[in-house]
Amino acid sequence: MTEMFSTLGSWNWLIFGFILMALELAAPGVFLFWLGLAALLVGLLSFVFTPSWQTQLLMFAVFAVAAVPAWRHFARSTREASKSNPFLNRRNEALIGREFTLEKPIIDGTGTVRIDDTIWRVAGPDLPAGSRVKVVGADGASLTVAMA
Repeated sequence: MTEMFSTLGSWNWLIFGFILMALELAAPGVFLFWLGLAALLVGLLSFVFTPSWQTQLLMFAVFAVAAVPAWRHFARSTREASKSNPFLNRRNEALIGREFTLEKPIIDGTGTVRIDDTIWRVAGPDLPAGSRVKVVGADGASLTVAMA
């Protein structure tokens, strides 16, 4: 057993790191990625100087434990970034409360409005083209409007 540990080299750590990262793709959970990163760091440091197998295992343990607060910091920063732009993937909800001019009249409850470079389908009371409308609701790719 000590013979196996004594032969731990840079390439073994690099291969181990890539295997752990590949396993992360098969079973995602953001746990094996950090262990794989720790193994890669040990492998890269082993190229610079030749530590004993005990030192290599100790470095792996330290890097793996240090990865937990690093992950928490990373996850917290991405969570805060998503809070700063709450409508990132819900563009239609960001339009609620804004006023626009009808491009095509609302006839039988359906019309269109141009918002920036996009034409949106709107539903609401019958109104002529050029009328100002206020967005009061959003459902998928359709907006519900009322006269402004």
